[in-house]
Amino acid sequence: MTKTPPLPRIIIEPMVRRALEEDFGTAGDVTANLLVPASATATLYFKSRATGVVSGLQAAVLTYALIDPDVEFKIRTPDGSKIRNGTVIASVSGPVRSLLMAERTALNFMGRMSGIATLTAKFIAKTAPHKVRIAATRKTTPGLRALEKRAVLHGGGYTHRGSLSGAIMVKDNHIALAGGVDKAVRAVMVGADHMTKISIEVDTVAQFKKVLKHRPDVILLDNMSLDDLRTCVRLNKGKVVLEASGGVNLRTVVAIAATGVDVISVGALTHSAPNFDIGLDAAVIPPI
Repeated sequence: MTKTPPLPRIIIEPMVRRALEEDFGTAGDVTANLLVPASATATLYFKSRATGVVSGLQAAVLTYALIDPDVEFKIRTPDGSKIRNGTVIASVSGPVRSLLMAERTALNFMGRMSGIATLTAKFIAKTAPHKVRIAATRKTTPGLRALEKRAVLHGGGYTHRGSLSGAIMVKDNHIALAGGVDKAVRAVMVGADHMTKISIEVDTVAQFKKVLKHRPDVILLDNMSLDDLRTCVRLNKGKVVLEASGGVNLRTVVAIAATGVDVISVGALTHSAPNFDIGLDAAVIPPI
């Protein structure tokens, strides 16, 4: 299990509130209110219907806490745990109306985040023989970045910069508008705060040679061939961190890792992760 501290509640509560407001509409759960007596109580179980890595439990717990403080949420397999089909992830006990009212929102968070964690773990497993980091990007669902980046951590990956203010990252459009690689690099090297890391994106070996002279913290090798990646690694000689990116998938990541780059950033971790199938069932589960 990948151990990662929980996010501060102040960060994720707005996300959960927005999700609940969206799901409640103007009248809440009219179905449960009509069919279930207000006094009815029960215990339901979140069960995995696939094999992978669980994530999103913190948001699920908060979902129920915001709806009804009388609901008891018991976690059996914490975020970052490897789970199999049929694993009981958690249980919720309390008023049935509250259990049903929060069901879809909690499952949406858990399914989305577990999908990201599971896909990340697959990339980690593929590249295990190589000393390379698998990192996420800013290609996240608007409003959910903190949770999605945390899911990447649960899967064993790294999160890259969290926002535009997290680091200086000079990309192709910056270079074009600045009047070339040398001008762009000089401008950021002179103006950057001493605590801010600098990454420069290049897409040719010629550009790489120009940027390497300035010794930024990171050089991002974008959409380069394997031969060009190997050339850059050889020229670099460990001087700066080399990051490969661009269309990386489970079929190509091993060959990219074998070139010797330090980091591979993968947008697919967050923009293309399939939903992880989790259900909320009423079946009685034997106590652990």
